[in-house]
Amino acid sequence: MNIRMKVCGMREPGNILEVSQLHPEYMGFIFYTGTPRYVGPDFKVPDEFPAFIKRVGVFVNETTANIIAKAEEHRLDFVQLHGGESVRQCHELRTHGVGVIKVFSIDENMDFTVTRDYRDEVDFFLFDTKGRFYGGNAISFDWGLLERYDQSVPFFISGGITPQNAERVKMLKDFNLQAIDLNSGVEVTPALKDVAKIKAIRLILNSKE
Repeated sequence: MNIRMKVCGMREPGNILEVSQLHPEYMGFIFYTGTPRYVGPDFKVPDEFPAFIKRVGVFVNETTANIIAKAEEHRLDFVQLHGGESVRQCHELRTHGVGVIKVFSIDENMDFTVTRDYRDEVDFFLFDTKGRFYGGNAISFDWGLLERYDQSVPFFISGGITPQNAERVKMLKDFNLQAIDLNSGVEVTPALKDVAKIKAIRLILNSKE
């Protein structure tokens, strides 16, 4: 089982480069001001950032024009949409040449049919725990709920993934899992990641046992 990894909520240049040495397939930068992980107005991806890591910009209910402007400024490969963004907006963004990851917040009442209209207008879904924040709630949802999903679009899972529960990711081996999304579960403080925890999760996911 080859499980890809996205490390999200990155901001500090030194930490960005340190985490990049672990070769996550994706790295996320949050452009939503309502979070302690907001990158800030003067943010710049370090010049030494590896080209093989896909850059993901995270947005919440932002205009298409502003998202495209940030995507061009920071050379984003994907935009991750955490709010109530429409199918039409996803289409507009992809028309501009940027990949789209649409987020859905999950609890026991989740009706996965709401994802169907987005199928042809996104690259991936991301399923996160429904909570009081747009992500970063540090809580895992019941991954068994993913049996209700038709697996039509590859997805990321997010929500409180740590070295203590990473082994459970392997239960999703028969699902259309694209990657795990690490954020609050591997933090020292908001936006500052614990490299040892990320490394430990990579080792767990790569183990044959």
